[in-house]
Amino acid sequence: MSLTRVTVTAVRNLHPVTLSPSPRINILHGDNGSGKTSVLEAIHLLGLARSFRSARLLPVIQYEQVACTVFGQVLLADGRLSSLGISRERQGDFQIRIDGQNARSAAQLAETLPLQLINPDSFRLLEGAPKIRRQFLDWGVFHVEPRFLPAWQRLQKALRQRNSWLRHGTLDAASQAAWDRELCLASDEIDGYRRTYIQALKPVFERILSELVDLNGLTLSYNRGWDKDRQLDEVLRASLSRDQQIGHTQAGPQRADLRLRSGVHNATDILSRGQQKLVVCALRIAQGHLVSQAKRGQCIYLVDDLPSELDEQHRRALCCLLEELHCQVFITCVDHELLREGWRTDTPVAMFHVEHGCVTQTHDHRE
Repeated sequence: MSLTRVTVTAVRNLHPVTLSPSPRINILHGDNGSGKTSVLEAIHLLGLARSFRSARLLPVIQYEQVACTVFGQVLLADGRLSSLGISRERQGDFQIRIDGQNARSAAQLAETLPLQLINPDSFRLLEGAPKIRRQFLDWGVFHVEPRFLPAWQRLQKALRQRNSWLRHGTLDAASQAAWDRELCLASDEIDGYRRTYIQALKPVFERILSELVDLNGLTLSYNRGWDKDRQLDEVLRASLSRDQQIGHTQAGPQRADLRLRSGVHNATDILSRGQQKLVVCALRIAQGHLVSQAKRGQCIYLVDDLPSELDEQHRRALCCLLEELHCQVFITCVDHELLREGWRTDTPVAMFHVEHGCVTQTHDHRE
C-alpha cells in the first residue's frame, strides 16, 4: 500500500501543502527547523491520530488556528483507493473519516495505514521503560493477529475492574472471582499471540541485523509479565495482599517486556549509539516484513534524520533493506547528497525541498 496524495493544513509551521509522493522512496531535505519533520508528523497524525513529537496537542496545531487537518488517499494492496482524514481541535476533540464515513476509533486508522517510525527517539525502544517495548510488540501483534484487539480490550476492562476493587474494595466475592477469571483468560490469550509473534519475529530480526552490523551474541527474549512456571490465577492469589497495599495488579501481560541482551549484559550497556540505532532499525524493518506477509500490503516507513549517527556503509545497508521491503518510505535529511547513491536505478525516488514551512517537489535525484 502507499499514499498517493497527502494534504496538510495548519500543522506546526507548515504552509498548506498537497504532496503527490512516490510509491517507493521520498526524500525531504532542507535546513534544520524548515519543517521536514512536521511533514512526517502530519503523516503520523493521519495514521494514528496523534503526534510522535509531543504528547500535548497544542504545539502541533498552528498558532491562531482552531484545528489541524490531514487528508490522504491510500492505494491499498488489492488496488482499491481509500480516503482518510483526521482533524484535531485545540479543545482535544477529533474527527476521523474513512471513505467518507466517521470512524469509531484510531485503531481503524492504524489498520488501514500501518506506519513504522524510525527517528532519533527510537533509542527509547532499548533504553526506555517496558511500556515502550510492549507498545512496539503489540503494534506488530495487532497487525498480524486480528483476534488480538478484542482480547486486549477485554484485558483492559478486567484490569480496570480489578484495580478499582483493589483500591476501593467495592466488589463482592463472586464479582471479584468473575473479573479475575476474565483477566486470566484474556491474559493467556494475549500471551499466546505475543509468543507466536516473537517466534516469527526473531529469525527475521536476526537476519536483518546481520546485514546491518556484526553483533554476535545479541539475543531477543520475551518476558510475559508473570512467573513463567505458574498460572496467572495462582500468582494473583499469592500477591493479593501486596496488590491491595499498592492499589494495582502487579502481575500480568500489562507488565510484559522484551529484553535485548549481549551475552550476560543489557544491550544498552555495551552498544554504541550507532549500534543501538541499527538494532532498532532491524527490529522495525523485521516488523514490516511480518506485516507484509500477513496483510499482503506494506507498512509505510517514516525515517527522520536517517544519516544521523550512521556512517556511509551503514546508511547504504539500511537503504538497501528499506528498498527490499518494496514499501513506501519518507526520509528526512539536511543534505540529500548523503542519500544520492543509496538506491537502485530502477527505484522511483521523489525529492522534496522544505524551506520555511513550504514544501516543493524538485526532481528525481538521478535526473
